[in-house]
Amino acid sequence: MTTTDHRSGDRPATSPSAPPGHDTGNEQRTGLGRLGAWAASHLRAVLVLWLLVLAVFGAFAPKVESALSGAGWQDSGSQSVAARAVIAQNFHGLSATALQVVVHDGASPIAKDPAAQHVVAKVEALLKADPRVSVVVPPQPGTSLSRDGHTAIVQAGAAADANAMVRAADALTAPMSGLATSTVSVNLTGDSALWSDFNKVNHAAMIKSEVLSWPVTMVVLVIAFGSLVAAGLPLMLTMIGLLTAAGALVIATHIAPVSVWALNFAMMFALALGIDYALFLVVRFRAALAKRGAQRGDRQASIDAVAETMATAGKAVAFSGITVLVSLSTVLLVPSPAFRSMALGIMLSVVAVLAATLTLLPAVLGKLGTRIDAGRVRLPGAGRRDARHAAKATAAAAAGGERHRRGLEKLLHHWGALLHRRPWAAGTLVIAALAVLAAPVLGLRTGMPSITIIPTDQSARAGYTQVVDAFGPGAPGMLQVVTPTGEAATARDALKADPGIAAALPAGQHNGWTMTMAIPTTDASSAATGATIDRIRHELPRGALVGGAAAENHDLETALSNRTPLVFGLLIALGFVLLLVALGSPLVAFVGTVTNLASIAAEFGVARLIFQDGHLAGVLSFQPQGFVDAWGPLFFGAMLTGVAMDYTLFLLSAAREHYDATGDPQHAMREALRTSGRVVVAAAGVMVAVFLTFALSGPLAPKEMGIILAAAVFLDALCIRLVVLPVVLRLTGHAAWHAPRWLARLLPDVRFNH
Repeated sequence: MTTTDHRSGDRPATSPSAPPGHDTGNEQRTGLGRLGAWAASHLRAVLVLWLLVLAVFGAFAPKVESALSGAGWQDSGSQSVAARAVIAQNFHGLSATALQVVVHDGASPIAKDPAAQHVVAKVEALLKADPRVSVVVPPQPGTSLSRDGHTAIVQAGAAADANAMVRAADALTAPMSGLATSTVSVNLTGDSALWSDFNKVNHAAMIKSEVLSWPVTMVVLVIAFGSLVAAGLPLMLTMIGLLTAAGALVIATHIAPVSVWALNFAMMFALALGIDYALFLVVRFRAALAKRGAQRGDRQASIDAVAETMATAGKAVAFSGITVLVSLSTVLLVPSPAFRSMALGIMLSVVAVLAATLTLLPAVLGKLGTRIDAGRVRLPGAGRRDARHAAKATAAAAAGGERHRRGLEKLLHHWGALLHRRPWAAGTLVIAALAVLAAPVLGLRTGMPSITIIPTDQSARAGYTQVVDAFGPGAPGMLQVVTPTGEAATARDALKADPGIAAALPAGQHNGWTMTMAIPTTDASSAATGATIDRIRHELPRGALVGGAAAENHDLETALSNRTPLVFGLLIALGFVLLLVALGSPLVAFVGTVTNLASIAAEFGVARLIFQDGHLAGVLSFQPQGFVDAWGPLFFGAMLTGVAMDYTLFLLSAAREHYDATGDPQHAMREALRTSGRVVVAAAGVMVAVFLTFALSGPLAPKEMGIILAAAVFLDALCIRLVVLPVVLRLTGHAAWHAPRWLARLLPDVRFNH
């Protein structure tokens, strides 16, 4: 490492005894540079270590599909979850997690049809045979048997937790459907069945999208990396991250339930970061090899190139990984097992990919050396045995790849020169475009997913529709109100007097508790039902608890709304601190943090136009819900912040390095665009292509996720990192990298030069 007097613009001195571009010795290697050199020199030891890690976690990984849970979408500290616990203990688990089987006879009333009665008996027998069912309640006139007698609901109380009841729904859906006849339909519904169908349908869609994304990813990787060997490196990191995260998630299930969605998001981030980190290090490694004039088999040159790569780009990757982990850790503030386990899954994959990037990747790069470019398309005759022809063909292929790389770098260099000449025009145009895209966010509405997110051919949705048709719009969102028995009459009167309650039906009493079933007048997922829940909680006597699936969804939505400002506040504060520590400049840290908010605002402006207002709904083949899913702003905001910090650090660490070396802020800006800009373009291109494959999925959830993230990455890379940040560096000049003396004394001396 070297220091530079920025005021004089002196370049770091090099040792006169060392060839240009070579290390002068191990004394120049500190920290990650030393780690990289050691890894490059000890490939066998690094491989053995990683094989042991993969053996440990890989032994658990095959169990991941069966071990992960399907529930957990709740506010664990809410009143509705407390009501569920009381009902589980005193009312046979006839709560939100109970199973409901809808038997509908399209020909005649069930009581007059022996075949339908036989079906009902078989349904009850199947439910009683399941150990996760505590009690089976036959259809009751006035409550679970429709007025026309054509529709009956068989209820099954939950004898296990919410995750076990989702697995019970997984197991019972097909046998129940198999009981149907030509005139009698049988559909398993209720909250547990809804989550069962939701998880199955979306998991299948995610697998389909991932299968589609791999060929796209490989093509873009080969184009971005320029060779098959180099393109395989991010896939190596991805597989390591995914396998390690899968095994760790299975181990984590022995402590607390882990959502099945944790694995999906872990895979997505393992791929995204594997591409980002590998591309950033490979580009720098190639430049370090070229600077040394390395020849094939020059082992020492490869080790020195790895040391330089890790001391510069590796340090940026380390800060990036820490930033991603910090961003995702803010999601842990949401008191929901599903959210916390999804964040945990992503964080585990990030830790695994980061560890492999800082140890295994430099070991492999040190072994490959100039063979990093192997696998290029060779000219005719390259396969001849004549060594001279083969050497010429290899040189030609390498030259072609170098021309390709230099062509993109030259283009980005010209782009930097254009921004240097016209900073105000470029900056104003892009900021205006972002403002236009972000403006719709002011009218953004959020809500919990409705039944429409499940295809019409799924059992839970078919049963839901039959319940609505037979018992009214609020029947699927029936509220379970438990009160101390002494207050039961007062509670029942309050429920009957509320305009949002269609009926209040007694459901029993036990151990000093009385339960009343309250049927709302409105749909379970409507805002009106949420308002009714809030209102009756104020009207009911002290000690009353309002539960049920609709109440649990409403409480989770409220928790998300309440925690979102706190999460974004922490994202801003922690992001600023990390950028300040990494780059040493308060102005750059401030700009990097604020621009993240700009891209997030534009992201959800686009989300509102598409998923709330329904623009492009026909093209994308989905039914808009009239709102954006409530978990989107918080969860996607944290994810985007992590990805955006990747690009910010890649670009600004390169600018910092060149500024430390030259003292020229304009040269630093253009060089950062020329070198790291290529990484941002390629990495963003891969991620946008991968995310867009999710838009091809049928269900709304993967489609929403893919479109929002693709738009966010595209806007962030194209507008923020390749225009706004360079323009700010251009306009602020030396001030961009200035830090007051008192602050400089407090901050660690982090440098990205070698």
